[in-house]
Amino acid sequence: MRTRTSEPITATELRAQIYRVLDRVLATGKPQRVRRGDRTLVISPEAESPRKRLDLDRLPRRQAINCTPDELVEQGWEDAWKPDL
Repeated sequence: MRTRTSEPITATELRAQIYRVLDRVLATGKPQRVRRGDRTLVISPEAESPRKRLDLDRLPRRQAINCTPDELVEQGWEDAWKPDL
């Protein structure tokens, strides 16, 4: 099997090495061209969904605690603690 991903491989080579080719494409992110007759196909990793990057935007906003660590330790939480029962 050819090692350079920029060079197309044949469908027969792909069939013999399918898992190695797929693993290499996933590891490097570089597409692999495959010749099938007089046409060329491309195996490439799926583009990362923009939704994955926006998941943090969907989190609810929380009020930040603005104090020193010592003040936080001494803080009484009895009024704020409301476990779901």
